[in-house]
Amino acid sequence: MSVNTEPIVVEHTYEVPASLVWEAITNVEKMRRWFFEELTDFRPEVGFETEFSHHHEGVDYVHLWKVTEVVPERKITYKWRYGGYPGDSSVTWEIYEVPEGTRLRLIHRGQETFPKDNPAFTRESCQAGWEYFLHEGLAEFFRRPDR
Repeated sequence: MSVNTEPIVVEHTYEVPASLVWEAITNVEKMRRWFFEELTDFRPEVGFETEFSHHHEGVDYVHLWKVTEVVPERKITYKWRYGGYPGDSSVTWEIYEVPEGTRLRLIHRGQETFPKDNPAFTRESCQAGWEYFLHEGLAEFFRRPDR
């Protein structure tokens, strides 16, 4: 069976300015409200590293992130690994202004390098997670008056 090495790409358009989308994906306080409440710290600075544990289906997964690229209010990329597991991936967030507001594109590369025998690391699981975060979590965050 061949492994799909294509990146996972998820996009969503929000009826808010690009500056608010940038803040939602780079400000740790805002990220905790729609992404990972366990996130200990985050800064949109090349070289910044953070580590936090997230409980998923009975297992604690240690997330290890390192920011590798920043174009303020346009793009941020970070290396994404899991403590105790082989594999190395990257997540890129790209922001585009469109007539309807702001389009956010998420690109997850290298997901296929994670263990194939762990259901949490399947392509389908990762795709579903990103779709939830962009289509539901972040969309709901922008609908809240206290965003």
